[in-house]
Amino acid sequence: MIKSMTGFGRCEIASGTRKVTVEIKSVNHRYLDVGIKMPKKLSFFENAIRALLKNYVQRGKIDIFISYEDCTEHQVLLKYNASLAEEYVTYIRQMAESFDLSINLTADALSRYPEVLTMEAQELDQDEWWLLLEKAIRQVSEQLVETRIREGEQLREDLLHKLETMLGWVEQIEIRSPEIVQDYRTRLSDKIQELLENVQVDENRLLTEVTIFADKICTDEEIVRLKTHISNMKETLLQGESIGRKLDFIAQEMNREANTILSKANDMEVSEIAIDLKTEIEKIREQIQNIE
Repeated sequence: MIKSMTGFGRCEIASGTRKVTVEIKSVNHRYLDVGIKMPKKLSFFENAIRALLKNYVQRGKIDIFISYEDCTEHQVLLKYNASLAEEYVTYIRQMAESFDLSINLTADALSRYPEVLTMEAQELDQDEWWLLLEKAIRQVSEQLVETRIREGEQLREDLLHKLETMLGWVEQIEIRSPEIVQDYRTRLSDKIQELLENVQVDENRLLTEVTIFADKICTDEEIVRLKTHISNMKETLLQGESIGRKLDFIAQEMNREANTILSKANDMEVSEIAIDLKTEIEKIREQIQNIE
């Protein structure tokens, strides 16, 4: 099977007081480029997420959006710094003795001193969060692959149809080529007869001119190579897997042969077919850019 590089997936998983939502989308790209947008609290998992994604995709611009809800994060721990409170009391007493001041210190007042009582949010349980996040990443990745496969199959069918059309045009050029040479021979002979009237045409000279002309417009090699490229692309499409780069190379070679045929063409019919070939090859190259 072949895969498109365009796809989408979304997953929402909840467990107890925690819920994580993951969305993923991809578009075509020459290499694998992963962008992750997620809360800073979960940034610890970024490398693990990237490593996990490589099991599902090889090419494409991948964007992942992660959000979460955690009811436990509103539960805080109150901590009492006894040693710091003791230091406060010690220094306050020293100040009172030094300046002959009275001490009006209560527990309530002491608790308001900086860092005596502090509130801290509970630490993130990384193991539990990763179990939840990993499950969500796997699910959206599987959805992404499914959508890429569906579109990939559609691309393959369309490409195979285009290749069949191209093969028909190449065969038309192959049939037309000998006819072009014969038409040239006839026109050349008629022109000589018209100019020289009743003088006998030198068949050897005529044959030489026709041979030179035939050599100039000969596209046999280009036709053979173009047929081979079409066949190779069909086989590659049927093989599947990660074939985008290989298809792009074949398409470039096909375009090269079509250009040569067009440059050699000395016939309106062949020129029109060659232009159609180039147009169809360009459409194929555009679609290939979206194949993984």
